[in-house]
Amino acid sequence: MTQEHYRIIGGLGSPYSMKMRAIFRYRRIPHLWVQQNMETRKEVAHVRPPVIPIIQYPDGTYHNDSTPMIYDLEARHTGRSIVPEEEGQAFLAYLIEDMADEWLTKMMFHYRWFLERDQKQMSLWLAFDTLPGEGLETIEGFAKTFRDRQVGRMALVGCTAHNQQLIEQTCTRLFELLEAHVTGKERYLFGARPSLADFSIMGQFSQLAVDPTPCDKMRAEAPFLFRWLMELDDLSGLEEGAWRDPAAPLSPALEGFLQMAGEVYLPFLEANKKAYEAGEETFRFEALGLPYEQGTFRYQVKCLSELRHRFQSLSGEAKARLEPALEKAGLLTSLSAPA
Repeated sequence: MTQEHYRIIGGLGSPYSMKMRAIFRYRRIPHLWVQQNMETRKEVAHVRPPVIPIIQYPDGTYHNDSTPMIYDLEARHTGRSIVPEEEGQAFLAYLIEDMADEWLTKMMFHYRWFLERDQKQMSLWLAFDTLPGEGLETIEGFAKTFRDRQVGRMALVGCTAHNQQLIEQTCTRLFELLEAHVTGKERYLFGARPSLADFSIMGQFSQLAVDPTPCDKMRAEAPFLFRWLMELDDLSGLEEGAWRDPAAPLSPALEGFLQMAGEVYLPFLEANKKAYEAGEETFRFEALGLPYEQGTFRYQVKCLSELRHRFQSLSGEAKARLEPALEKAGLLTSLSAPA
């Protein structure tokens, strides 16, 4: 590794890896893509939490957790920023990115491990990525172990038959919303250049575009979204465009994402926080008239706190611009609560 390069140790089957690789490409930050294998697993065994991508910085240190790394790279590298210049739009982009990372990922996990068809293909593909050149017997053995582990975690992360209807309904709604947006007059959510929100959506939905069942669904319901995701994977040649006018009315896509955040995502975070503070191992809530239940997570308590802190840190002018839309979406009261 030369001094000026980063190493992205990730996987084609990891939404967060695809998200970060696409960001490095768009921002033209020199990097090497290293597909995770058994050797890299040993290399990064000390990194916690044990999730990919793990990015080795030029100074040799290892980092993960995609959102903090996005902002760290913004501080380290100038030009081709993916954070909108106006603070209100920057907050909206952060909110959508957070929802993609914490709710859209349930769509990815649900479709990958719910049906036998997807379990079989994706466990074999992920094993193939990890064990190149090791032979089919070894790949099949690893795939079975990995598949059993992932299917065993479904109740913990909320990807169960009980929650199927809400997860699939929100996915269908986002397909419709994004299909209309990408075939409209604005190429990305915040104008003529991609933001961290676009890349986070791309990361999660890049997996739906290759897993068998959601791939069929996307090709049938949102074929232009399918192609948009493929383009987002490498925008290194895209000229730096303009951000949308912050004084302009929100686009239907932004309004749609805020509506989903108000109806589903913030209630999900609030229910998790309440359960965590009560010492409960699971929580339940209802959204869109549908039930949902899963294990309680400390990290998602942090997500809600950070969203509130960022909103409450906005200037009065930025808040004044956002408050009508946030109120309409049912978000204002929650975002204004103590962090």
